[in-house]
Amino acid sequence: MPYLNEASEIIAIINKFVSAKLIFADTEVADWNTAYPRLSLIQVLADTDNVNADRAYILDVLDKPDLVAYFVNQIMINAEIEKVFHNASYDLRFLGGSKAQNVTCTLKMARKITRDRLSVSNLKLKTLAAELCQFTNIDTDEQATDWGRRPLTEKQLKYAKYDTVYLAHVHRRLLKVTNSHYTTSEESALMPRSEKSENTSFSVTKVRVAFECPRLFYLKQHFDGNTQFLPDDRTKGIGTIFHKLAEEFISTAKREPQFQGLFDPPLEQLKADAIATQIQQLFYIQVFYPSYLQPAIQQQDTNQATALHQIWQGLTKLIRHWTELLIKNRRYCRADAVISRTLVTGEFSLEHNFNLPNGTQQKVIGRLDSLVFDFEKNRLCVVEYKTYEPVDPSAQLAQVSLYSYMLKEKKSVPVDSAVYCVFPEFKEYRYSWEQLENTVHQVIPHKLQQMREWLSWKSPHPNPPPPTPQAHLCQICPQQEKCQSFFTVESSQPSPSEDGISSQAFEKKKSQTPKTKKQPAPTPDADAIAQKLVATLKSFAINVDYQGAAIGPAFIRVKLKPQLGVKVVSILNRYADLQVQLELAYPPMIAPQAGYVSVDLPRVDRQIAKIEDYIQHQRLPATAPVKIAIGVNLDGELVEADLSDPNTCHFLVGGTTGSGKSEFLRSLLLSLLWRHAADRLKIALVDPKRVTFPEFEGIPWLYSPVVKDSESAIVLMNELVTEMEERYRLFETAGCPDISYYNLQASKPLPRIVCIFDEYADFMAEKEIRNALELCIKRLGAMARAAGIHLIVATQRPEAKVVTPLIRSNLPGRIALRTASEADSVIVLGGDRKAAAYLLGKGDLLYQVGSHLHRLQSLLATIIELPQS
Repeated sequence: MPYLNEASEIIAIINKFVSAKLIFADTEVADWNTAYPRLSLIQVLADTDNVNADRAYILDVLDKPDLVAYFVNQIMINAEIEKVFHNASYDLRFLGGSKAQNVTCTLKMARKITRDRLSVSNLKLKTLAAELCQFTNIDTDEQATDWGRRPLTEKQLKYAKYDTVYLAHVHRRLLKVTNSHYTTSEESALMPRSEKSENTSFSVTKVRVAFECPRLFYLKQHFDGNTQFLPDDRTKGIGTIFHKLAEEFISTAKREPQFQGLFDPPLEQLKADAIATQIQQLFYIQVFYPSYLQPAIQQQDTNQATALHQIWQGLTKLIRHWTELLIKNRRYCRADAVISRTLVTGEFSLEHNFNLPNGTQQKVIGRLDSLVFDFEKNRLCVVEYKTYEPVDPSAQLAQVSLYSYMLKEKKSVPVDSAVYCVFPEFKEYRYSWEQLENTVHQVIPHKLQQMREWLSWKSPHPNPPPPTPQAHLCQICPQQEKCQSFFTVESSQPSPSEDGISSQAFEKKKSQTPKTKKQPAPTPDADAIAQKLVATLKSFAINVDYQGAAIGPAFIRVKLKPQLGVKVVSILNRYADLQVQLELAYPPMIAPQAGYVSVDLPRVDRQIAKIEDYIQHQRLPATAPVKIAIGVNLDGELVEADLSDPNTCHFLVGGTTGSGKSEFLRSLLLSLLWRHAADRLKIALVDPKRVTFPEFEGIPWLYSPVVKDSESAIVLMNELVTEMEERYRLFETAGCPDISYYNLQASKPLPRIVCIFDEYADFMAEKEIRNALELCIKRLGAMARAAGIHLIVATQRPEAKVVTPLIRSNLPGRIALRTASEADSVIVLGGDRKAAAYLLGKGDLLYQVGSHLHRLQSLLATIIELPQS
């Protein structure tokens, strides 16, 4: 993202834009809500296919009228350049006004098409980007930021640069909707003038997609959208950053003498492991940490930091592979030339006109990821990076064969190909030119002709593009819903697919696929119940206004606003009367809220919250936050607690017999096992009654065998204290404040440890045992969070002599299922919180976060399904 604030830099880039035929532009204005607004930034993008905004330019022109005038004279009044803005009438107030020529306004385009036809909620740029072009994680927080402040923050710059990217994609999409023959600038530049209105170029990537799924290729061509088949457990959006880092590594390695110096020793002294480690350290210090990881840490962007950790792990594997190739090539050239001659740089854009079976030609364009030279084989090798395991070997072969063939035609020498898959482990797929040549001549021309035919199809005509020959890809298709709605059964019936499976059979298979979305259960008439409640209160001379109701699995929450003169306490004291008059099995729970009084009425048709309806078996990235499932709220959403949060790092759980405490602990444990690998998470279980965790004995996640007696419990807790102290010594040596930062740079990351201590009261009878356990809990509760060790202490007797003040003060997280008394509720929740004594049992719980109580329904695991480690 080039941010330019020097006059010479801004003038130079404006001069560069003069040669562009199409640019996308936006402005940010300081003091916009005053009588004297000031132009702050001009954002410009001339690359229509840019997705990650690394080629978007930000020109800082705050209080620089001469530079603004230069931009207007060189760009805005230049009729040869098409300038695309979203709300052009606003931007032109600062950029030339009526003098500007050849200006396109996407807002006017969208209005002409109409919002209904576009199926969007409004015509704002970011709404169109999200709903029309499927962009995600769009930032709107900086919309009203202070653009007159300097220096600008990284978040402000990121917000500004992406506006032009959104604009480019929205513009292209709007043109397609209006049936324009628009192509990207890259495609347009590569296409002969006579062909531009008749024949669209195919990129190599689109050819690969056509092999994987003809229908996804069709949707991409007509509607854009994502085309990568990624499993649910794969982190999204890391491919672009990985490719950029790989490019930066090559340029850094070729530029910096420290990298070249590593290959100075005699060949027999060069060790791949040692050199790869030094190269990784150099690149980490010079590029990765300051330019990528440090900004994510400073902005406390956990998701970005997690993705960067995964990217770094993959990049280290790639560096290790390149190091081996460099050492091998060192046999044939000098140390100061081995990097530049092995890792080839240059113009990687390619094009070629292929002759099709029907006598026509089809242009294919593409851009290489990387190019290396193998001295031993005396061959160039095209390298394609994959941040995922390819889903279709034939599609992968087609992609690399096209790159090799097109480069061979350009260089007039045979070119091998290789695919580097970096996740979840490094794999190299290598293809010789002799293998690739046959693929190009025998397969590619026929496929290109098919692709043309598929694009000419229009619904509801027969013979649409066939479905993918690999039906399992439909489950991870990025446009599954769009495909199912667009290619209907009726329009698909006449067309057999290429592998002999008819479209009818495909649709039948699709209809048999189990749905993951839970079908809603019939709900009670909340309004009728609420009106009865209002009438009952009125009979006691308590007048309230009904504000609405929410329906949870176990109860209905009615929101009431007391009328003027009605005291809240008069409603709070009527719980017994309401139980009688409304014929409730349990008394209602009544509590004052912000702006209303909530009355929770138990449901007659109480529902359960099955764990499989809310948590999927998915392996999260190694550095993903470790969260435990607490329960389902009134909106039907799963509420989780992040164990790295100081307020929820350790928990006290209290609940009497029948409250659902054991089921809660089991579902909590499964929520961890289903999502975190055994090498990243260890579980310590204490089960003195031997009935809570019998199915979990022997699982690979166990830190130690399940503890069932007091002596073993003391040993376990002391081991955890020792583990904590050892981890802090490691952190001190590495210069890291906690486990998250340590694992980002450690070659062997440390697993988090979660200790679930059921029925703590059973160990409190003997003073010696009580004192030993309390001492360990005190030390772990006070210090173990940063070390990645977490305690969940549960008891069905949360009495004062069991849950002492020392225990309560070191377990900040509180979960109360139904307690045997109001006093027990107060011990678990603190203050004067007696409500847990009136919960419904069977998983009805109160979750305390700070000063707020949330009433949830815990998850239920009817069958303990253990995942693979």
